[in-house]
Amino acid sequence: MFSNPGDETIKDLLRGCRTVAVVGLSQKPERDSYKVAHYLKECGYRIIPVNPALKGEVLGEKPYPALAAVPVPVDIVDIFRRSEEAPGVVEEALPLKPKAIWLQLGVVNEEAAKRAAAEGITVVMDRCVKREHGRLLGDEKVGAS
Repeated sequence: MFSNPGDETIKDLLRGCRTVAVVGLSQKPERDSYKVAHYLKECGYRIIPVNPALKGEVLGEKPYPALAAVPVPVDIVDIFRRSEEAPGVVEEALPLKPKAIWLQLGVVNEEAAKRAAAEGITVVMDRCVKREHGRLLGDEKVGAS
């Protein structure tokens, strides 16, 4: 049975990471994926939108249709997709060698979590990265200690 890392591990992860690929990011400001990505950007993270339906920039960043198309290193792959789609996203993320794969609140898939963990990738599942950042780091900006 999967269990999330402890608060100190998550805090270290959020402090040490700079680039977050948001899979399933919407360009609609009322959607949770947009709200979370906007918050992370405000906290100093670089957001990489990943969604084949996106046209034009989102939050000032060029979107990519798939993780395989992202041309820069990614620290966290944040998944805003249905739980049953998580294993496919994890497989696509593995070649990027992210430090973490984060399955957002409501996204639960034991198979995906085990696969990523088997590759030495930290996995956070069924938690909101915005809430966790706010709870553990407040309004701390990336790179600040």
